[in-house]
Amino acid sequence: MPLDPSVSLRSTTVSRLRAAGCVFAEDEAELLFSAARDAAELDVLVERRAAGLPLEHVVGWAEFGGLRIAVDPGVFVPRRRTEFLIERAVALAGPGALCVDLCCGSGAAGAVLLSAVPGARVYAADIDPAAVACARRNIEPRGGHVVGGDLFAPLLDALRGRVEVLVANVPYVPTEEVGLLPPEAREHEPLVALDGGPDGLDVLRRVAAEAPAWLAPGGHLLVETSERQTGAAVAAVSAHGLDARIVTCGERYATVLVATRVA
Repeated sequence: MPLDPSVSLRSTTVSRLRAAGCVFAEDEAELLFSAARDAAELDVLVERRAAGLPLEHVVGWAEFGGLRIAVDPGVFVPRRRTEFLIERAVALAGPGALCVDLCCGSGAAGAVLLSAVPGARVYAADIDPAAVACARRNIEPRGGHVVGGDLFAPLLDALRGRVEVLVANVPYVPTEEVGLLPPEAREHEPLVALDGGPDGLDVLRRVAAEAPAWLAPGGHLLVETSERQTGAAVAAVSAHGLDARIVTCGERYATVLVATRVA
């Protein structure tokens, strides 16, 4: 049963979080109260958060796309801006669509596709064993499949040429900028989920090179990127015959590349 804090405990908790630099201390305190069974456990949770651990790793979950997604320690935390990517994917996926979630992390994208698209068939993959284990908790109870390996390598060969929606939330931070990320990310999330190479587009280029062989005619590849990378990102997928466009959401500072295999 969640802890029902007294006024003094509530005030003390908010003050501790504020002192640790938590901008949304009141909101975070409420989540910690809901996760703690007693004052002793609350103290441990607050201490972990104050030490810099991502809130999602402290409470063990993140809200994403209307779902509660389990997030294990050391696993990439799904960002709110990425909800825009998944909304675009859901809009393009018809009933029963065959979908793939590459670089799946916690499996948030695949879980939303399974939840929002009637009859969706979802396969997810990640190279990080911790992410694979976490994604299995979020995707497989909903009827999807999770495999471990590098990009397309672990996917069933039978999926080639049949994928209607391919979501690839690839890392896109340039290597020299990883050190500029907030400590929560650079110290507690896997480097493989953050570092996109010298210009941030190394993994996108690898995905773009193989995507046409996996997409069905008219199938779509969706990738999150940054506003300043759009020109190079479009060029990367266009070089492999995909028809690319950029869609944005100013409210969430989200930029998404949608590339289509021409039927």
